[in-house]
Amino acid sequence: MSAQCMGPLTAKLFTILPFLCFSAATVYGAQNFEVQYDSFNDSNKDNFAIQSPAAISNNALQITPDTASSSFSLYNRSGRVLLNQAFNLWENEVQSNSTRSIVHFTSSFLINIYRLNNSTAGEGFAFVIVPDKAVPPGSEGEYMGLTNSTTDGDPNNHLVAVEFDTFKQDFDPDDNHIGLNINSVRSRNVTRLTPLGIQLAHLEAKFYNVWVEYEGFSRNFMVFMTEGSKDGPTPDRPDSPVLISNFKLSDVVAQYSYFGFAASTGNNTVQLNSVLKWNLTVEYYTQNINNHPTSSWLQIVLGAGVAVLVIAAMGLGYYLNRRRLARQSDPNILRALKRLPGMPKEFRFKDLKKGTNNFHERNKLGQGGFGMVYKGLLPGENLDVAVKWFSRESIKGQDDFLAELTIINRLRHRHLVPLLGWCHKNGKLLLVYEYMPNGSLDKHLFGNSAEDEPLSWNLRYKIISGLASALHYLHNEYNQKVVHRDIKASNIMLDSNFDARLGDFGLARALDNEKNSYTEAAGVIGTAGYIAPECFLTAKATQQSDVYAFGAVLLEVVSGQRPGTRIGAFHYVVDWVWYLHRDGRLLEAVDERLGVDYVAEEAERVLLLGLSCCHPMANERLDMKEIVKIVSESVPAPYVPPFKPPFVWPAVVGMGGEDISSATTEDKTISTSHFGPEWSLQLAP
Repeated sequence: MSAQCMGPLTAKLFTILPFLCFSAATVYGAQNFEVQYDSFNDSNKDNFAIQSPAAISNNALQITPDTASSSFSLYNRSGRVLLNQAFNLWENEVQSNSTRSIVHFTSSFLINIYRLNNSTAGEGFAFVIVPDKAVPPGSEGEYMGLTNSTTDGDPNNHLVAVEFDTFKQDFDPDDNHIGLNINSVRSRNVTRLTPLGIQLAHLEAKFYNVWVEYEGFSRNFMVFMTEGSKDGPTPDRPDSPVLISNFKLSDVVAQYSYFGFAASTGNNTVQLNSVLKWNLTVEYYTQNINNHPTSSWLQIVLGAGVAVLVIAAMGLGYYLNRRRLARQSDPNILRALKRLPGMPKEFRFKDLKKGTNNFHERNKLGQGGFGMVYKGLLPGENLDVAVKWFSRESIKGQDDFLAELTIINRLRHRHLVPLLGWCHKNGKLLLVYEYMPNGSLDKHLFGNSAEDEPLSWNLRYKIISGLASALHYLHNEYNQKVVHRDIKASNIMLDSNFDARLGDFGLARALDNEKNSYTEAAGVIGTAGYIAPECFLTAKATQQSDVYAFGAVLLEVVSGQRPGTRIGAFHYVVDWVWYLHRDGRLLEAVDERLGVDYVAEEAERVLLLGLSCCHPMANERLDMKEIVKIVSESVPAPYVPPFKPPFVWPAVVGMGGEDISSATTEDKTISTSHFGPEWSLQLAP
């Protein structure tokens, strides 16, 4: 068993008695391997495989150093520092006793990427999992010590890397991003860091804490990042990852692989790439499927002793935890739940706990700003469910819980994720939904490996039609106007028939009949790339802002590119597609993985519809009634001007009550970094 799955008191017990941990038959067990370095020096030098010019210097791993020597220059170099120990990261299933091992790992480290002599930064730094210790020849420059011009993209590389790229190549979105690299320096998933306020390569020392986690059961690969300090304590890991992907580790890496770091410099670019702290934990989970007894008598005796101690510790921890949660519980929320019209079923917490195997890591389907989602099997009902556990058990968390439950409990539409019920127990807030076996749309658009078949055109069009129908229901057919506020590919679930089911109503709000918008006191809410331009000034969610997000999804589905992807000189996919439309090359936006397996007329219709929905001016966007007709082909595609219109802000009262139109001439353009450097908000006279 993993200490992560226990209460704090039990976890302390396992740190006291590490020699009693073992994997028992028929249950999941964990044996943790952990290394921790708060600094680096000659005393621990032998624990690493260091490939020159990398070195240990100034109490840090310098993957590419900041000082040249008589034997090497700082330019056109690549280096690696790896742990000397290879880890067994997967095992073939053994048919004789049907055992299998699943690996989880967490690697956290503190990095400093520093520009030398105020020069242009370059080339990049990476956390790596590799099959051997050698640095590939010719891996300087754009190859970041990972591959070279001959081997790049070869599946025999058995390479997984998280790149921290500071130099823009033709295939990069910019010179300040992270990416997930599988057997190639061309990233499978990319996140631009500038919108997040992160600048990798600074002119002065700047430190960042990074967490790289792989969950063997869910196959989620996640990267978290926040600013840190050289001498201060390590901050808490952020709740939301800056990068997430889903793949089976054993399909990529060699069975025995090394963890470590790689980096490179270029022709005229150089930077210090250093690691100041590093923790690595690797957990091995073993399952004996056939329930064959494999424990020795010694294991049984030791197991009995451990069980007594663990049960006692867990009992005390459970009692103390119950008292703490009882003090946190708010009786007002129970009364509010009881008053909900048509209130759905109330589930017992113990049934949800049992159905999700005590909310085990392997049952986790995903996570977001509101908490974790777990797959469960309801006891006695043989029904798969998705259980959403709200992590914020404060008043704000209860508000989110009630808002979502209030809206969705009466919604009935075949393209919405059905809500089955709720649970509130000892401060715990949970919602229970019907399980969607094909996961989310973004997993099918971006989560597949290069060898997998892309999502077919017929399924893409089917998903678009279902999503349009769902939004039409929310905007026009339900007895209240509902704005979803967070329409994106990851919130579009797919059932067993690949029918779209819009989910995650955590940000949704029902509007009073006399109102057309909802204002969030906290400011702009939603996901970058899907947020309409006007929202950055008004902080108001409207049906038109939902339509904008819908348009972004249309372009995403057809092109296979995330809305915030930078393509060439274009910071957003919508700008790139509009450019192709202007040049009469609109169909070049179609996902190249489809080849010719798509219907050109349908693709053109959807792309034009996507551009029309993403019109910078809210009052020029179509409403969902018109959109459903266009998708169903009962009316022609909309007219879209060849040049993207500017966003012109009308003479209205701003958020602070001031009349924006009364601004001076010099103030009549309001720049905003949310849209990229080419955007500005022009105020109408």
